[in-house]
Amino acid sequence: MFFTIDELVRWLGLTVFEIWINLISFLIFTIMLAVKYDPDIDLYSNNWWMIFFPLFTGDALNTYFCVIIFIRMLSEMTLRTSLLRVSWSGTFLLMTFLFKFLLCKKLLGQISLDYSEVFAPLYILLQLIAVRACQQS
Repeated sequence: MFFTIDELVRWLGLTVFEIWINLISFLIFTIMLAVKYDPDIDLYSNNWWMIFFPLFTGDALNTYFCVIIFIRMLSEMTLRTSLLRVSWSGTFLLMTFLFKFLLCKKLLGQISLDYSEVFAPLYILLQLIAVRACQQS
């Protein structure tokens, strides 16, 4: 059974626009990753930062969008709702950015963390999503 868009928006706390930005950036990342491992093309030989660039760009665009939404919600005098939204979006963006950053550093060999430590932000985010899903009616 597939989730509907309404369920995804409610559980993830993201808008449809933010989900599209994430999907497009992940598609570009996947294409660049496939090009990296193609033996005939030596475009991104050892530059993981360039391969992860679409994901970081997607995070930056989502952050910009969240700031705009926060300012618009504040101008409409919905302080509590805007603070809840910006705290959830900020946590979501911080955890995903931290995971991507640590994974890129691990792949380059710049840090000596285990993969369980690299994936820790995603584990935390999954726990928060589970709690949020249980709170929804």
